[in-house]
Amino acid sequence: MTFELTMLLAVMVLAATLWVPYVIGFNLHPPPEGDPFRRPPDVSHQPDWVRRADRAHLNLLEQAMPFAVLVLMAHLVAVTSAVTVWACGLFVALRIAHAAGMISGLIGFPVRPIIFTTGWACTIAIAVEILRLT
Repeated sequence: MTFELTMLLAVMVLAATLWVPYVIGFNLHPPPEGDPFRRPPDVSHQPDWVRRADRAHLNLLEQAMPFAVLVLMAHLVAVTSAVTVWACGLFVALRIAHAAGMISGLIGFPVRPIIFTTGWACTIAIAVEILRLT
């Protein structure tokens, strides 16, 4: 398996498990009244870290889909380079830092938007490499 696919696997495992902190928090702080299975759930009564966990998961999903598609496209057309390797590795590190920092509340403005924008730039770098090398 290529490094890029390994990083894609890591992002998908993170995306597949990042809902866990939110669900734990929601169960530790059930809604004061009403149906706890209401969709979408009312998170206004939840502690800040539970709301941040929900946003961290949604934020990762926003970036994971374009990243995944481009990594798979690069793999299908046999595009790999130092740029794709670095972009994939950095993307994973950024997403882990973003999730941990956001849920814990240790990072805020301007660090979180910088992490998001840098992750976007990693995705764009992969797209540019696909276009450049095919």
